[in-house]
Amino acid sequence: MNKAPKDAEARRAIAPVIVYPNDTLPKPDLSMMRAARASATKVDEVIVPPREGGCFRADAGQFFRITSVEGPQVGDLNLWYAHDLNERFFSGKTRALHGTHVSSGDRLWSSLPYLRAMATIVEDTLDWYGMDAFGGSVHDVIGTRCDPYTGYLLSGVQYHHCCHSNLTRALAEETGLPLHACEFHVHDVLNVFMCTGFTRDTGQYFMKASPVRPGDYIEFFADIDLLGALSACPGGDCSATHTSDAAACYPLKVEIFEPDRALLRDWSPSPANGYDRTHGTRDA
Repeated sequence: MNKAPKDAEARRAIAPVIVYPNDTLPKPDLSMMRAARASATKVDEVIVPPREGGCFRADAGQFFRITSVEGPQVGDLNLWYAHDLNERFFSGKTRALHGTHVSSGDRLWSSLPYLRAMATIVEDTLDWYGMDAFGGSVHDVIGTRCDPYTGYLLSGVQYHHCCHSNLTRALAEETGLPLHACEFHVHDVLNVFMCTGFTRDTGQYFMKASPVRPGDYIEFFADIDLLGALSACPGGDCSATHTSDAAACYPLKVEIFEPDRALLRDWSPSPANGYDRTHGTRDA
């Protein structure tokens, strides 16, 4: 609507600056984690049905693996500190620190004022995918989760198996808290296995068929005691649609593994952030 100024191209040509250089982030000891994983035995399993949600728990030092079974399926993951639902996964800060999509070696960070590592990705069978020609990649921290409110806003439908609703029901069943109270604890997600990006021309969030196949998995090390909730998205592999029963959907499997604790003797759970929380009101 406005005419470009004479120096428009010069303004566009200014080089970008990384907002949060992450070379000073605390580095996960992946070699220690993988050695511990080699000793681990399976202690629990949860099968999340298609278009439903399910909860699981992983103690600090345990591993949890999310696996595609039966057919290509994406999942929406929420995480909370197991002892306080107010501390939860912070997708926006995770995105700012690691990028729009995460993979092996990246960490999932918790909300303010805690801002600590909740889980470290130790294995990802889809790490080969990288970034495709459309600007798409796998395991995004840019999508919010499909929800019935946006579905109603756009289509006027009452659909109850969006990931927001699935996660809400799962959390209510796990905790015994009222459904409407649980809804306020559901938060922006890690879109497990989902292939997404932004269009080059309009900057719109897009999805495309996930490259996930049965047997693919992403595995995490729990840096603190965790309560997790996972939704098997009604979009299936998200190749065409969600917020409906049109897509073919499949279960997702969550497995919990307990390592030999002797291999973690030099490790301790992530501490809460060290900022003094005075916010400039008094001397630290």
